[in-house]
Amino acid sequence: MSQVTEYSSKVMDHFSNPRNVGEIENASGVGTVGNAKCGDIMRMYLDIDDEQVVRDAKFKTFGCGAAIATSSMATELVKGKSVQEAMSVTNKAVMEALDGLPSVKVHCSLLAEQAIHAALWDYSQKNDITIEGLKPPVNDIDETEEFYKMQSGE
Repeated sequence: MSQVTEYSSKVMDHFSNPRNVGEIENASGVGTVGNAKCGDIMRMYLDIDDEQVVRDAKFKTFGCGAAIATSSMATELVKGKSVQEAMSVTNKAVMEALDGLPSVKVHCSLLAEQAIHAALWDYSQKNDITIEGLKPPVNDIDETEEFYKMQSGE
């Protein structure tokens, strides 16, 4: 993806008109992740049915416009997907759906990916199931390998 220096119209739309803001009472899975360096905190709520399909997704985010936009887009990308399909929603998929992010805001898309994974982890623990490829969540995305790779430009 080419170097983006300003926010796309999709980022601005999801920031100005975020989709799926709020909480899901008795959610199937809830995940909270943050980034201590920038102060963003993202909480993702998933409602998953008996066929392991994400019926609904909501979020609450404390952070910058890019964090809100990536949260909003991530919820849109997982709704209607199977648990395994939701697992495969990556930070790159979130960025592509938003037509890119400035390089200094790429960590927001990683936060969205990790929030999805944290909510799926919570769901898997509550239901004693294994989701292929899912690892225990981290509290701070600075602790992830992906974050280090991103920062070093790998």
